[in-house]
Amino acid sequence: MSIVRHWSLEVLDGRGYGDYQSMGMSGGQYDILREVVDAARAARRQGARDIEGLMGRQAREGCTAWYRSGGPGEGPWR
Repeated sequence: MSIVRHWSLEVLDGRGYGDYQSMGMSGGQYDILREVVDAARAARRQGARDIEGLMGRQAREGCTAWYRSGGPGEGPWR
């Protein structure tokens, strides 16, 4: 979760964007990052104040859902 949050903040601020492998993420984590950044950009356009909090919550929820359903290892974690 922390890697997704970190890179989401970097991407939102325009400071870092490479392929997901250079960021040290899996393809699933990168998909979550793109969703988090898209939502943050939309919230920013609408004048939301706590963008970082929103991003943290969405990254946590996305990663929890991804790994609960098996994620890259195909089996759920407990």
